[in-house]
Amino acid sequence: MAPRTATKSPKEAALDRKILQMLDGKARATAEILLEDPEVKCLQDYSNTVSIKRLGFNDHGPVHMRKVLLNAIAMCDLLAKAGVPLTLEREGVATPDDSRAAIAAAALVHDVGMSVGRERHEFVGALLALGILDRVLGRVYGDDLERRLVVRSTAIEGIVGHMGTQKIHSLEAGLILVADGLDMEKGRARIPLMINTESRVGDIHKHSAAAIERVRIARGAEKPIKITVEMSSSVGIFQIEEVLFVKIDASPAKPYLELYAAIEGAEVKRYL
Repeated sequence: MAPRTATKSPKEAALDRKILQMLDGKARATAEILLEDPEVKCLQDYSNTVSIKRLGFNDHGPVHMRKVLLNAIAMCDLLAKAGVPLTLEREGVATPDDSRAAIAAAALVHDVGMSVGRERHEFVGALLALGILDRVLGRVYGDDLERRLVVRSTAIEGIVGHMGTQKIHSLEAGLILVADGLDMEKGRARIPLMINTESRVGDIHKHSAAAIERVRIARGAEKPIKITVEMSSSVGIFQIEEVLFVKIDASPAKPYLELYAAIEGAEVKRYL
């Protein structure tokens, strides 16, 4: 069988452009390499195949991982505007640019463990990502061993922490955790709903995601970050209360977040 050439979809290419517009310095260099890396692309694509075709889950592939990065950087920028330093800067071990590099690295490979299976995929993903991170960060940081290892460790924390099952402590990893939960708009459930037409246990995840019209990240009135989840029906509440809020509750970023649910034709509900 001839090998397939991993090509980007128009959606992926558009997201790539948006990502690179939001980054500069070493964070941009890290993202640029990862976005063009053939191994990363193949792992992202196969993770999606396993997730959707084999397991019947939502998108866990290249589009999802790019959206997680965009969500995380948007929140990172809002914290910076509010004068809230991320953990690496607060600890005096690295710069805000390094924090963004770690966030970019974590986001773009955080779900590659889905290429093996769902159970403990965050830990499998960290194992699969280690060689990739060494290779990519080696190009970005060169002989600066200390900063390279700090960024790598922070990225690994983001990967193993993105399910909320592992205690995490840095804001960088906390942003990845929340950003992952925020990718819940109805497009993420479109393909699984088309493929799997028979009722199955766990369908509430797909149907509730299908009710999510839009997730907005903006400056909050009382806290640096305001998250508003707009939905067409109340079934989308499941995504907030059983998926997103669980992740926010486990995230070091929680003190900086406002969370609202806006249901069409109903009063806006505030959670945080």
